[in-house]
Amino acid sequence: MPHSYNRDQLKHRAGRGENPQIDAMYQVVPGNLPAARGKQSKEAKPLICTILLGLLLVIAAVVAWCYYTASLNKLNSFTIEQLELYKDGFFIRNTTDLVFEMGFKSAPIDLESCFQDETGDGLNCTKSGKERVDFFIKTFKPEDSITCYNIEWKTVALDSAVEHCMYWIDGHWYGGAETSTQHWPIKISGVVDPKPYVTGDVYSIREGFGGILERYWVSSKAVAVRVNDSVPLHIGWNSSDKKAFCLHARYKDSPFQLLTGQQPFVELSYQVCVGSDLKIVHRYMAKKYFKKPAITPSESMFRYPIWSTWALYKTEVNQDKVLHYAEKIKKYQFNVSHIEIDDRYSSSYGEFDFDPVKFPNASEMLQKLRDDGFQVTLWVHPFVNYNSPNFVKGIENSYFVMDPSGRFPAFVEWWNGIATVLDFTNPETTDWFQKNLEHMRSKYGVVSFKFDAGETSYLPAEFSTHQPLSDPSMFSKLYAETAALYCKLAEVRVGYRTQMLPFFVRMIDRDSVWGYELGLKSLIPTALTMSILGYHFILPDMIGGDLDQNKTHGPDDIPDRELYIRWLELSAFLPAMQFSIPPWLYDAEVLRIAYKFTRLRESLVVPHILRLAEESTKTGNPIIRPLWWIAPGDDKAQKVDTQFLIGDNLMVAPILEKGKETRDIYLPEGKWWSFNGDVFYKTPTHLSDFAVNLDEVAYFVRMI
Repeated sequence: MPHSYNRDQLKHRAGRGENPQIDAMYQVVPGNLPAARGKQSKEAKPLICTILLGLLLVIAAVVAWCYYTASLNKLNSFTIEQLELYKDGFFIRNTTDLVFEMGFKSAPIDLESCFQDETGDGLNCTKSGKERVDFFIKTFKPEDSITCYNIEWKTVALDSAVEHCMYWIDGHWYGGAETSTQHWPIKISGVVDPKPYVTGDVYSIREGFGGILERYWVSSKAVAVRVNDSVPLHIGWNSSDKKAFCLHARYKDSPFQLLTGQQPFVELSYQVCVGSDLKIVHRYMAKKYFKKPAITPSESMFRYPIWSTWALYKTEVNQDKVLHYAEKIKKYQFNVSHIEIDDRYSSSYGEFDFDPVKFPNASEMLQKLRDDGFQVTLWVHPFVNYNSPNFVKGIENSYFVMDPSGRFPAFVEWWNGIATVLDFTNPETTDWFQKNLEHMRSKYGVVSFKFDAGETSYLPAEFSTHQPLSDPSMFSKLYAETAALYCKLAEVRVGYRTQMLPFFVRMIDRDSVWGYELGLKSLIPTALTMSILGYHFILPDMIGGDLDQNKTHGPDDIPDRELYIRWLELSAFLPAMQFSIPPWLYDAEVLRIAYKFTRLRESLVVPHILRLAEESTKTGNPIIRPLWWIAPGDDKAQKVDTQFLIGDNLMVAPILEKGKETRDIYLPEGKWWSFNGDVFYKTPTHLSDFAVNLDEVAYFVRMI
């Protein structure tokens, strides 16, 4: 029978190996459990410590890696809103798309010297390599659909330069300046070293910038850039694989001056704004930087042609020729805004009176013209030739731009000889100049003036003025401001920060050629560029161009007949039209076409233009608009340079090529009614080989 054991006996016999069952039972009796746990704890303690130490090492490694990664990120880039700053430049993205790229060409930024402010909206950096700089980016949102970045880079080394290059990243760019070869959008070719961004006469200096110039560009990527007035700005470009347009600031070897009292540093500062579309960002920038005109010019300049004596008579103009010209205008029954008596009615350049030999009865001539219903304007300029009686008066009264010493007048060569230049930084000069113009008005009944020249290219290479000019283009601004007293019928050919002045701004002289270099094809790109820069009262050059550089003479030493007709047709749709070569020098058909389009202008075009001119004083919106104005996201509309809009609903598509009576036309989205009665519903669309006869211009009305 089995043995019976009490608890003590079991304990005593356990572990001897006498009975395996007893040994096993002993392992689970409650009285011995604490002893078993104690033995297990001693064995597990090293293992637990090892595990804990391992966990601590893993956590430390993760923390170290995160810190290391954060340090790398700090060294590699900073992000502010949509802008990502790297040592060599910055990118701006709109959601996921890259819309703007700027490269720091002159020197990289030292990102270890950078720090963000508490709000996260600003960033400051203090070093570029070994050079101390003051670089900051500040962002703000002026509107829900606009984000802007103020960029500023300053260096205390006055002999250094700061250069940032805008890469085009497949965008189309607009704005800038009038140029001799004008394209829309802007086209760049080759490599051009930075050159002073100042106004110039591109008729004489073809590779320069023109008399209408602003520090503003806008991209089809809905990005706009405006460079601050304080920057000694130079512009260059590179059209290699990665197209770039470079902003360059320097004082060394430059016409820009650091004035007394200015902080001694080279500054490149600009604002970059990103919008939801091209039109929105442009309208914001135009509203911020371009002042609106308070009033509009005279209605007659919009409604009727201007008649100039220049192309027909050049400097051989005289009293008989002016009266004969007026008689012909009356004979052929053309309406007229006014007659413009151009270069050389005075005895010398710098005089403010009629040459008594060429105009023996100037007062009677002016009275006869008034009696016949004509108004008269006179050509004026800022030059006083050394052989003019006013030369001595100008020296005695310090009216002229001086040499760097300030003791002697500085001389320049212009297209009519050697002259001094009136110094419009001197209020006494401006007063004397305007008093002479007022004398002409009161003595002869002249109504206004054509203000020619005024570009900085007609300043001496080295000069001094009564009030120093940090930016030479301020000379152009001051000259244009002298025309403000005569704004209703005045015209100027320079524009720099003068959008608010209510006179017509004239394109530089055109050659009698078809192409983009100062030819017929340049008219629309130039008009669109002027419009986008805030100059809405546009006066294209004389119909047919200027015969001085004419390369397409007809048999009677006048512009090519077909070129003249197509030029006339286009001009009829622009804010003003000007005859100098009169249509009666051709044949009956040319006269018929001239009648047709001057009347079409009065009946169809002018009502639109007058309404839009008045609107521009309130909204700042242009009269002449690119196709993207009504289709800002349409890539095809962004590239069209041979069509334009008058307002939002009248589109013009003239023939601009020799021998053509058809053309391709792009219709943006909308319902369009054509001049010949066709209606187009399915848009946007491309019309191939659209028929346009010699006596026609294709135009379309958008039906709302």
